[in-house]
Amino acid sequence: MPILEINNLSKNYGNVRALDNLNLRIEKGNVYGILGPNGSGKTTTLGIILGILKQSNGSYQWFDGKLGEKSRMKIGAILETPNFYPYLNAEKNLDIIRHIKGVSEQSFDELLDLVDLSKRKKSNFNTYSLGMKQRLAIAATMIGDPEVVIFDEPTNGLDPQGIAEVRNILGRVADSGKTVIMASHILNEVEKICSHVAIIKYGKLLATGSVGSILSNDLIMEIGSDELDRLREFLNSIPWIKKIDSKKGFLECNIEAGHKAAEMNKIAFDQGITLTHLVARKKNLEQEFMEITNKTN
Repeated sequence: MPILEINNLSKNYGNVRALDNLNLRIEKGNVYGILGPNGSGKTTTLGIILGILKQSNGSYQWFDGKLGEKSRMKIGAILETPNFYPYLNAEKNLDIIRHIKGVSEQSFDELLDLVDLSKRKKSNFNTYSLGMKQRLAIAATMIGDPEVVIFDEPTNGLDPQGIAEVRNILGRVADSGKTVIMASHILNEVEKICSHVAIIKYGKLLATGSVGSILSNDLIMEIGSDELDRLREFLNSIPWIKKIDSKKGFLECNIEAGHKAAEMNKIAFDQGITLTHLVARKKNLEQEFMEITNKTN
């Protein structure tokens, strides 16, 4: 059963088209990343599906339409910067959120354990680091045990340690069986967390699918020699090399799947070219993202 279906969703701000006939289908249990550069329509999409913004055209449907207006009670979300009362501690702030959501009284110990804040649950919010504030916001989304949790740029502004902490927490949330929808422009983090991804730019959907299906099987190969001009001429003659870019001291090539570094080393040697640098690696989501989004420039 789809948790969320988005059909031809569009949003205009005057003459600016923030979303342009967006179509997405998110299944139960997906950890779904909505990727795009700043201004691509990610936050607008989240605002519409949460009922905060009104779409210009199109529609969306939660839980196959079975819950109607009650569907919002099954969703926890953070949009933009988390806001709490600065002179109240974690427990009191979470209790206010509980009242707002209309959830019956509950202990917050399990939620605070989940986000690694148990030892600071009596500390005022204004004493928290940015990473701790973000982690408390994640705990707030979990009040009422929602089926879906939505995060808008959850690692934005955090240092590397804070990013790793939030990533680990989101992994735990996903492992609990909840559907996670996450908008981000930090591709490395999405690749580590998400099972599925949609790439949007200028409000248009460019690609969607599992992370594995978005990533091609092509190799990136760094190839260097003391004779770079001769090396480039040789590489240009090889049909299974799709693209060659100049880097500092070597050439970076897109290689069709099925070819290996040892093969490259041998055929170069057979042509009298000694390679001084040879590194092969799989493409990552950032490289795929750049290739997909650059096609629309």
